[in-house]
Amino acid sequence: MGIFDGKVAVVTGGTSGIGLGAAQMYVKEGAHVFITGRRQAELDEALKLLGKNATGVQGDVSKLEDIDKLFETVKREKGHLDFLFANAGLGSLVPLQEITEEHYYKTFDVNVKGTIFTVKKALSLFPNEIGSIIVVGSLAAAHGDPAFSVYGGTKAAIRQMVRSWILDLKGTQIRVNVIHPGFINTPAYEHLFGKEALPAVLESMAEKTPLGRVGTAEDIAKVVKFLSSDDSAYVNGIELYVDGGAGQY
Repeated sequence: MGIFDGKVAVVTGGTSGIGLGAAQMYVKEGAHVFITGRRQAELDEALKLLGKNATGVQGDVSKLEDIDKLFETVKREKGHLDFLFANAGLGSLVPLQEITEEHYYKTFDVNVKGTIFTVKKALSLFPNEIGSIIVVGSLAAAHGDPAFSVYGGTKAAIRQMVRSWILDLKGTQIRVNVIHPGFINTPAYEHLFGKEALPAVLESMAEKTPLGRVGTAEDIAKVVKFLSSDDSAYVNGIELYVDGGAGQY
């Protein structure tokens, strides 16, 4: 028995890292979880870990038809939705002097367009207009990072939109909150920094964090659990830093 028995969750970008950690938490707590991923092989591996209470829907959140396919599957198989963890996102290190139009569109289409329409298209599935939406932001939304301006811009845009979305949803009991993860050791870091450089990068991140360590996907999943639960029933529109204190100076 878990606190989410009978509930239904959607986790975009749920095949690894923070998304997979959140999906594992939902399953452990009794929910049925739908996860998305762009690559079918990685989706299949994640589903093996999650077990029978998980469904995979292959797709790219930058494509509206793929978002439609996701929620059509949820509606057909479960009929409703209780929790949305809008996690799908990407980023790469590109300094101002090297930013291209392709880089701009690729990052904004996934992180901003994908988040907007994932949230919008989920709304009709929340029963009696009750539910929790959690959007993944980033420390980069509020802090400058070299070669990370486009990514940071997408996360700042998401955070600002949530301020307006809670007003658009006024009168419902659908809550929308933002999580800003700090330095979280996930497979994305190896892709971003390279396997050889990663140990030194993680050491530097730990030194920059007041708690003295890099975070884990489980650290984020615990906060997702709180923001999904009735314990946070009066929490709406916040940005919650889950960063060991790294974003506070």
